[in-house]
Amino acid sequence: MDVKTQARDTGVRGRYAPSPTGDLHLGNLRTALLAWLWARRAGGRCVLRVEDLDLPRVRAGVTERMLADLRWLGLDWDEGPAEGGPYGPYRQSERAALYEHALARLRAQGMLYPCYCSRAELARIASAPAPGEDGPRYPGTCRHLTPREREARERAGRRPAWRFHVPPGVVTFTDALCGPQAQDVAATVGDFIVQRSDGIIAYQLAVVVDDGWMKINQVVRGADLLSSTPRQILLARALGWPIPTYAHVPLLTDATGAKLSKRDRAAGLEPLRAAGMTPEAVIGRLAAGAGLIPEPVPISARELVAMR
Repeated sequence: MDVKTQARDTGVRGRYAPSPTGDLHLGNLRTALLAWLWARRAGGRCVLRVEDLDLPRVRAGVTERMLADLRWLGLDWDEGPAEGGPYGPYRQSERAALYEHALARLRAQGMLYPCYCSRAELARIASAPAPGEDGPRYPGTCRHLTPREREARERAGRRPAWRFHVPPGVVTFTDALCGPQAQDVAATVGDFIVQRSDGIIAYQLAVVVDDGWMKINQVVRGADLLSSTPRQILLARALGWPIPTYAHVPLLTDATGAKLSKRDRAAGLEPLRAAGMTPEAVIGRLAAGAGLIPEPVPISARELVAMR
């Protein structure tokens, strides 16, 4: 009996959502292992979603290699591009109608407005002193444009992005690993983009729509996304969806302390396989790095599920 059939159907739904902009490095794979393990230990279901919405950045063949790498490590999925499932499709590039539906709901609530700021204007904002962790705060330049001012910009050929009108107040949540979090999104980030001027749906909206429709209630992902969570909570509230539980895991870094990059092929599985490492050896290395076992001894993903 495999791990999947041992799930207790506890109602927990976790996911791993890689982007095919490059092959998975060991940091991505460690996060995949932890997301999978967190859901499996809870007797939940594991969903694999491919975040290929930004098609200009997607590299040919990467999706297939990502899925093959995860299978090689012994990570299985209850729902995904290969498995199917009730909340598909499981590739963002095939979910455009759902994003448009969400945009329409937000517009109907008066929570979106068109932003005509040019790159030069945004660059001037970016040069302002003391930017926050996520860059400079957008000051709401286009928020109060009159219909005539918007029309003039349209006639001048400016195609707008769409921004979410952030309500005042502090967003709080408790991260399972990072503890209590609080962010005043209006004061630190400002109104943020949910659809780019080229029509591509922004990550912040796409991930909320996907998690909402797929009934994801457990999100385990890298710590680099911790500061994005308050924005996603605001969008989930506006769209009427429950807020998942969050666990943001530390990033894996190289010998210099820099986080791993998908551009560095040496940081992925290929050189390890070429050196003769087995899936169990790689899983042991990832598990030890995450503090799940004391030493990097070979162990299967399935064996980790049974450990406490």
